[in-house]
Amino acid sequence: MMTVSNRQFLLKNRPQGRVSESNFELVVSEAKPKAGQALVENLYLSLDPTNRIWMTDVEQYMPPVAIGEVMRGLGIGRVMESNSDLYKVDQLVSGPIGWQDYCLIDGQESWPFTVLPALAPDVPLTLFMGAAGMTGLTAYFGLLEVGQAKAGQTLLVSAAAGATGSVVGQIGKIKGMRVVGIAGGAEKCRLLTEYFGFDAAVDYKDADWKKQLADATPDGVDVSFENVGGEIMNAAITRLNMRARMVLCGLISSYNDDNDANARANLVPFLMKRASLQGFIVSDYFAKFAPATTDLVSWVLAGQIKTKETLVDGLKQAPEALNQLFDGNNVGKLLVKLKS
Repeated sequence: MMTVSNRQFLLKNRPQGRVSESNFELVVSEAKPKAGQALVENLYLSLDPTNRIWMTDVEQYMPPVAIGEVMRGLGIGRVMESNSDLYKVDQLVSGPIGWQDYCLIDGQESWPFTVLPALAPDVPLTLFMGAAGMTGLTAYFGLLEVGQAKAGQTLLVSAAAGATGSVVGQIGKIKGMRVVGIAGGAEKCRLLTEYFGFDAAVDYKDADWKKQLADATPDGVDVSFENVGGEIMNAAITRLNMRARMVLCGLISSYNDDNDANARANLVPFLMKRASLQGFIVSDYFAKFAPATTDLVSWVLAGQIKTKETLVDGLKQAPEALNQLFDGNNVGKLLVKLKS
């Protein structure tokens, strides 16, 4: 059986504010597949806002990462050796690979691994980390299942130049919606309208951004896809129409802040407008992943969904790179390339 030397980031202590390398211990151990296991060489690691939640000992949708455990993270890897009937050598798999060079899988993971289909040579593997991966699935189910997207209605997306937000807006256009995005900076706002096809963009870094929001949504908002929380979420709430739907996907503005007051919403308009607010976790939709992935891949290949990536080179960069999500420095999907 093959034995490999495996670098792993173990959670050393829980971050207070921004994440740093001091929150982790980088160790080297041996990885060797036992009976029923497959050895996977990790290729790409996804960096997501939920990584920051997993580091925190608070109530959440799955147990937080324990001190001394390998940091949880989703990604893609290639099967190097298999003692399992579930996996074959050279298959590509997607799932919770962790912040490490290799992982051992046996099909018993609480977050299941998926064997990826073969792609044409000109289709990048990272597609299954972004628009046709967990990011795209989050956009897909959040907008279509929770948001109940309807042609002719107005969709508002916060963090719209990010991995999830950019796909949400493009699915909204596919479904015939008017789409408005909120992003930080003129460059990102141009990207929304000129590249991703949004109808309008609001720059929250401008002093008059709330007026921009009102001007961009003259007929109000029917579906609000919320990734940020705080002041941006409260501004979105003021634009909700009668019986609007707000999809609460994330509250990224509060993840590095122990005082969560900034994430609290003004609930009065939900009562007066008879609007709905629904929290949403993509793992609730595991059973529907396969047909949704087929839709997403077809839309990407047809040019109806365009993608952007921010690629970081090397496992050691993961802790500091995660902060790009909270600083607004990334465009599209943020990934760590583990193998050159």
